[in-house]
Amino acid sequence: MQVVTSLAGESWEIDQRVKIGIVGGGQLGRMLALAGYPLGLTFTVLDPAADACAGQVTRHLVEGFDNDTALARLAADADVATFEFENVPVAAVRRLADRLPVHPSADALEVLQDRLTEKRLFQALGMPTAPIATVDTRDDLVAAIGSVGYPAVLKTRRMGYDGRGQYRLQGARDITPAWQRLGGSPLLLEGYVDFRRELSLVAARSVSGDTVFYPLTENTHRDGILRTSRVIHDGMLQASAERHAHALMRRLDYVGVLALEMFDKDGVLIANEAAPRVHNSGHWTIEGAVTSQFENHLRAILDWPLGRTDARGYCAMVNLIGVLPDWRELLGLPGVHAHSYGKAPAPGRKLGHVTIVADTESAGDDLLAAVIRLVAN
Repeated sequence: MQVVTSLAGESWEIDQRVKIGIVGGGQLGRMLALAGYPLGLTFTVLDPAADACAGQVTRHLVEGFDNDTALARLAADADVATFEFENVPVAAVRRLADRLPVHPSADALEVLQDRLTEKRLFQALGMPTAPIATVDTRDDLVAAIGSVGYPAVLKTRRMGYDGRGQYRLQGARDITPAWQRLGGSPLLLEGYVDFRRELSLVAARSVSGDTVFYPLTENTHRDGILRTSRVIHDGMLQASAERHAHALMRRLDYVGVLALEMFDKDGVLIANEAAPRVHNSGHWTIEGAVTSQFENHLRAILDWPLGRTDARGYCAMVNLIGVLPDWRELLGLPGVHAHSYGKAPAPGRKLGHVTIVADTESAGDDLLAAVIRLVAN
């Protein structure tokens, strides 16, 4: 038997050194591995990019996600597998699941990969959504606008993230450029939600069905990319978000961390998207929560006890996009923690993040403003 101790100070015994396989070698896989090493876990990632940043801290299989030989190698080197981004081929996850446990499941991934099946599930569970209409042809788009109205957002049903695969329509003049940009793949037209703020809830559910929730975060985006997340405390919105996330995870028999993204419209939560993975808006949990989202994802897929999710005071996160700032200036600020993902700079690329922990809201907001000025992204 081996005794492992979490960063939150909890200890328990495990039978052996557990091996985790991760499909995807980006920063989320990297941070999963960094959270798991203190627990005695070992990791192998599968990613076709030779410079995948998780490969700097894990064993790295440099092969395509749908390469059956590579999937077999990953399975042979793992006791349980997971994935770190939602655009991994469902068929590959199913083939991997024939060899070992994989969480979240291929069925859950398949539902949440497609914005149409995702929105229909939200609606079936009683979760408010924007009005939607499917679009396969230009005529469909014109008809959909007739039912949804302006403004609206045309989205690809699959493979959209960080603002990609979307076009906002303000009037009839936008129909042609929207179709030229996105036509040719299955699409969804969504009515625009005139929201007060964007929120997300990060939750974790174990194999046994135990569930925990982190505090809501208020998120700001620019150019479709998350820029900041800030923990908020609103009992009514928190309870509503937890009901929605709990119902969603139960329906999908979901295992692992899931993030539910929502719009706050006059105190009513409008469900936007669910991400079947650890999430950018939960990065603050590394320093700011008793147990990070990354550790709880690993605990969940191993059916270990889930850790506490309390925030350690004021917490916020700032993404580092395109270029990294001067660490010396950032780290000279109290309560600031810097993370670099080991990636080469490039426009629009997430290179790292900064977390902020403070004792009071006023002190935290001052720190957040200071970090934003230094980052200037």
